[in-house]
Amino acid sequence: MEPAGIRFARPIRIRPVLAGALAVSVALGPAALPSAAGAQGVAGSEGSVSLEGVIDLHVHAGPDSRPRSVDDIEAARAARDAGLRAILLKNHFTMTADRAAVAMGQVEGIEIFGGVVLNRAVGGINPEAVRQMATFSGGRGKVVWLPTFDAEHYVTAAGGGAPYVSILAEGEPLPAVQEVFALIAEHDLTLAMGHSSPGEVLRLIPEAKRLGVRRILVTHVFGQGATPEEMRQMAAEGAIMEIDWLAVYNGGRTIDDYVSAIRALGAEAFFLSSDLGQAGNPLHAEGLRDYIAALREAGVSDEEIDVMARRNPARLLGLDPW
Repeated sequence: MEPAGIRFARPIRIRPVLAGALAVSVALGPAALPSAAGAQGVAGSEGSVSLEGVIDLHVHAGPDSRPRSVDDIEAARAARDAGLRAILLKNHFTMTADRAAVAMGQVEGIEIFGGVVLNRAVGGINPEAVRQMATFSGGRGKVVWLPTFDAEHYVTAAGGGAPYVSILAEGEPLPAVQEVFALIAEHDLTLAMGHSSPGEVLRLIPEAKRLGVRRILVTHVFGQGATPEEMRQMAAEGAIMEIDWLAVYNGGRTIDDYVSAIRALGAEAFFLSSDLGQAGNPLHAEGLRDYIAALREAGVSDEEIDVMARRNPARLLGLDPW
């Protein structure tokens, strides 16, 4: 049963969107985008989606222990050539702040950021991993993810008895989690909730804010099984929730799932990401074009797309809104 006040609309079936198949563009006038120096007008843009100023906060690339289609440099160049303002490199098993700094030295015209995911490969909830990431030369480390593939919620839901990393004990944040939050606040980083359960997320957000964390993102919120009411509570706490293209591309979600949530909570509660880079899948920019085209076909406005693809990601990285 849907909680009072939120109703996710009955899905409208939309055919899969192929790259370049829709004649669309992301075009915002001055009233909607007062500081959008890179916004593209409608004239001359027919037949393509403009990614000018877009930021992708979920970019997978190699080297990795999982098959990836491109390496960091190739991913950055392709994103730059497509007009993106910035990308965030994510690896589940190793820090990417150093890799982002190297890529920045090789690819001009785009901002490249990284972070660290607190899975077992870096010692789990390891404050020292966060401390070192934050002080690496280049200043590219921006995001700390709580455990993803090693999250207790993720592992126990999958079954099989694999080891996992806990973040709560008897409903309370572990001391190491609190120390990590304090470091995130000290270095003005962004906290990402990883594959934590919605209940864990809602317990941890107030604690993170109490310790001074200013920016909180909820990693692909649909993938963690959040209910509409839980999403409303996350939005009310000031967290910004990720809705990724990979889930739609793989058939796990529909665009209408996302559109219903946007209609219920407002575009201000969400940001768009690709979550691409896997071998055999489209590149990040190609996925984002198809994503934006599908949203537009489903009735999402240019202004709403601008908030989710440009403004909210910029805020989550501590950049000036586009």
